[in-house]
Amino acid sequence: MSIRRLNASDFNGVAVLYAELTGESMLKDDRQFLHTLDFAGTQMFGVEVQDRIISMATLHILPNLGGVRMAYGLVENVVTLAAFQRQGFGRVVMAAVVEAAWAAGAYKIMLLTGVEAGAAGFYEKCGFSGDSKIGMQMRRVPTRKARKV
Repeated sequence: MSIRRLNASDFNGVAVLYAELTGESMLKDDRQFLHTLDFAGTQMFGVEVQDRIISMATLHILPNLGGVRMAYGLVENVVTLAAFQRQGFGRVVMAAVVEAAWAAGAYKIMLLTGVEAGAAGFYEKCGFSGDSKIGMQMRRVPTRKARKV
């Protein structure tokens, strides 16, 4: 097992993970993936087992002018292939995300998880808390059907 930043050659593995996350193949070609990889402040991490990306997460580091005037991290698209869930790979990829956010000078890391996804306990075990803030969203695209963890 290895944990590493994802790169352009990881497109096929990432496409499989997104299909696992959403229930459909959202990535038809590598253009959006390459754009995300090249986006300033964005890093994608993956856990690789036997030359296969089996878990991933995306970290966005964003500037902040308010309060402490330090950057913050936003985590998106955390997914582990079903056959590899509950074996610690999700925690490994999340640990890499946290380490990268702190190394980038972030003062906090935020994420949202679907109410019906059943993943809140996983994130709590990774050190996240829902006690001090309320996450809200406004959507332009309908919410996708939640996949249970």
